[in-house]
Amino acid sequence: MARQKSTGIRKPMSEETREKIAAAVRAKARQKRIEAGLPAEGVTPQIPDRSRELELVQMKDQKFDPELFVPMPTGRAIDQLFTLEGGLPKATNYMVVGDPGVGKSTVTLDIISDLIKAGYKCLFISAEMTRIDLYKYVQRYPKFGDIDILFLGEYIDDNPKLVVEEALSTGYDVVLIDSFVEVQEAVKEVNRMTTSGSEKWLIDQMIRNNLANNETKKHTTFLAIQQVTKGGVFVGSNKLKHNTTGMMEIRYEDEVSGTSYVMFTKNRRGPVNRKMYFSLKETENVKYDQKRFSIDEGARETYEEERKQIESEDDAFDKLLGTGQLNVNLSQEENPFA
Repeated sequence: MARQKSTGIRKPMSEETREKIAAAVRAKARQKRIEAGLPAEGVTPQIPDRSRELELVQMKDQKFDPELFVPMPTGRAIDQLFTLEGGLPKATNYMVVGDPGVGKSTVTLDIISDLIKAGYKCLFISAEMTRIDLYKYVQRYPKFGDIDILFLGEYIDDNPKLVVEEALSTGYDVVLIDSFVEVQEAVKEVNRMTTSGSEKWLIDQMIRNNLANNETKKHTTFLAIQQVTKGGVFVGSNKLKHNTTGMMEIRYEDEVSGTSYVMFTKNRRGPVNRKMYFSLKETENVKYDQKRFSIDEGARETYEEERKQIESEDDAFDKLLGTGQLNVNLSQEENPFA
């Protein structure tokens, strides 16, 4: 049978076929929204109305308990990185980032263990490790056994959002979250929230407890381990960055030898770019290299003094040039600036 020659004109699609294709597209889009934790049906974004009257504040009118500004010392060398006075400041939020396997969990658990020994009330919210995982840590660092731990993974079939809210409502001096994004994802999945919605919820919980809105009126400080991209870029919105007091980075200086350090690249309450080297080779405690830190600080101070001296001499030299006094005893040939 001879093949019918195409005219190049497509037959119009029937209404029934159009509706089947549209229905398939809608069903696929609906499924993707559900998998992403979004409402099944599309919703029009709502721009929030103003709910609070504009308030301009003069800080001279503000009153705070002086005790709020007394840091919480661990009694260890790392206190020098948080504040100049030494210790974690109250009512603050620190993001902890770093290289995989460098010791983010160990260093932060070491910090809150020492705070517990100093009499502070601390909580560890673990969304990544299990009881068996933590038991291995406790065998190496027995003091970790005194930490109150909420294993959030055990409540995935429940409602992790309500579980976290109930745990925080008690009131703690310091709460360690491992990790911020895993707690956020657990809440997002169960409660069908958006990524931005679950992040906002967790930030709001932190701010609420910073302000002592809990049963024991404690101004909670949060240490939250957070993920970074392969390129080392911080994962999180501008709101998260703006509500972060400091960025605590734990890095390898030499991965082969295991040489590692803690450093703040952002810190509203203390110094930045100071490296505190540490070792995880010993048991009982994370070992900080106080001697190396002191040498580095001494060298830094010497450099700053020399820099200021050079700047002072430069200023004097500039003033001398400006008055013309430099040329008083110099001939035309002797004066290099003539």
